[in-house]
Amino acid sequence: MSPPAFSDVAKSSNDLGLLMQALQLLNKDFYHTAATKIDVKSKAPNGVAFNVKGTSAHEGPTSGSIEAKYTDPAAGKSPRLFLIFNTISQTLYGPQNCETIVASITSKGARILIKIHRAGLTLTQAWTTANVLNTKLELDNNIAKGLKAEALTDFVPSSQKFGAKLNLYFKQPNFTGRAFFDVLKGPTANVDAVLGHEGFLVGAEAAYDVNKAAITKYSAAIGYSALDYSAAITATNSLSVFAASYYHKVNSQVEAGAKATWDSKGSNNVGMELASKYRLDPTSFAKAKVNDRGIAALAYNVKLRPGVTVGLGVSLDTQNLNEAAHKIGTSFEFEG
Repeated sequence: MSPPAFSDVAKSSNDLGLLMQALQLLNKDFYHTAATKIDVKSKAPNGVAFNVKGTSAHEGPTSGSIEAKYTDPAAGKSPRLFLIFNTISQTLYGPQNCETIVASITSKGARILIKIHRAGLTLTQAWTTANVLNTKLELDNNIAKGLKAEALTDFVPSSQKFGAKLNLYFKQPNFTGRAFFDVLKGPTANVDAVLGHEGFLVGAEAAYDVNKAAITKYSAAIGYSALDYSAAITATNSLSVFAASYYHKVNSQVEAGAKATWDSKGSNNVGMELASKYRLDPTSFAKAKVNDRGIAALAYNVKLRPGVTVGLGVSLDTQNLNEAAHKIGTSFEFEG
């Protein structure tokens, strides 16, 4: 089994969901961060998936996006291609994604049918309310076993600005590596790797700017993950911001987690966050968290019916209850 990516070494500690499943981030499912969020997903019979998102912030304009995603799964097709050889002992070698089959052999030669496999591409196109066109092309587990490649572009029609990025993900037993290249800005490269063995994790990250010919940042992390708990220590921002976190699945209904953060270049204070999740029944759960600044957040999530989920959240400044510093938010998800 492959270890998590570097950014996810502390994920179980920063998540309040079941391990090895869709983990809920420490700051996810707390709906007070926006006044209203809506997420609508649908899928056409030919496999094209559509996703419309909208967010109404407490301050600032409303933002949104519309996205279409098409996946062409790896498969084979058999064209009518036959090759005749005068010498039937000759061997034919094809590319890795082709399969050769001898259909019949006669005294005059061999008739060979070539079966060509499609690569299996995923194309995603999105258009945002900021008038940005985003395109992503994915090729997963085809170039090499365990390797996923992504090509991403963004285009702003109003200013004619164009961006291009290349991402590589490589997973093997006990190893996970990633590389992110910004082709036009810099160019820059961000590379990270994680080694795992019997629950222990060790990872490192570095960023390099070609124009500056220098390493711009570096980070390190260590962690341990067991069946019902995990812990991690990270040092980010060129080893200047330190964080320690843990996650504990108390039982089938209760989960808890905490995180402490210290910025060595800032004040001497240590930031603290404590959160818990309680599953009320199979279709709903409640979450609560509080930090060292006295900000408390409550959230409630319920699945009303298949494909319809509603979230309610509130944030309270417990040190200034008489002031208008509190926030309320809602979230609606529809999937068909």
